[in-house]
Amino acid sequence: MNKVILADSQAIFRAGTAKVLAMDEDMRIIAQCTDLDRMMHAISTFPGSIVVLAASLRPDMARLRSLLETSGSRGIVIAENNESASAFMQQGFRGVVFRNVTGPSLVECVRRVAAGDTWTPPQLMMPESPEEDLVGARVRDRLTPKEMRIVALIVQGCKNREIALRLKTTEQVIKNHLRSTFDKLGVWTRLELAMYVASHGGRDWAGRPSHP
Repeated sequence: MNKVILADSQAIFRAGTAKVLAMDEDMRIIAQCTDLDRMMHAISTFPGSIVVLAASLRPDMARLRSLLETSGSRGIVIAENNESASAFMQQGFRGVVFRNVTGPSLVECVRRVAAGDTWTPPQLMMPESPEEDLVGARVRDRLTPKEMRIVALIVQGCKNREIALRLKTTEQVIKNHLRSTFDKLGVWTRLELAMYVASHGGRDWAGRPSHP
């Protein structure tokens, strides 16, 4: 049984990753961490684990590498789509996946790393300054300002009730906007929505104005 520690401040991605890995009978999620302190504590508490952490947490690499080595654990980083996989491998990670990784590829990565191998995605080096994502830009332009705000809150892990409170409206209104957004993006679930955002501009969705 492979023990897995997940560390990601983005709740919807963390929950989606846990759901995917939990379907594999050889893997057990033993900790889900929202920040670096909780992650470090979990690594110390559960030695010999596979640690899957988001690059956005920005860990102290020297400290993390030392803790992984002393605890007999191995690290896999979830990189943002414009980051370099090879750079993370050089820092000592045993595996790298991007935010838009598929479920089967994520499981295969964890399996390989647990077996003592390494795993890198097909695109070893992403461009440091990617060109404007035209697909993402066109889709964002189809969303209303309120739909954009709802998307940003969903990616942060907010539920419909919390979104309704923040936007001073009702849950039913949020559900209506969400259905419209799903139709425009061609997705079915909140996780698919988050994956779509990660694949098409990521941070651009948080504050970019769109046409009503």
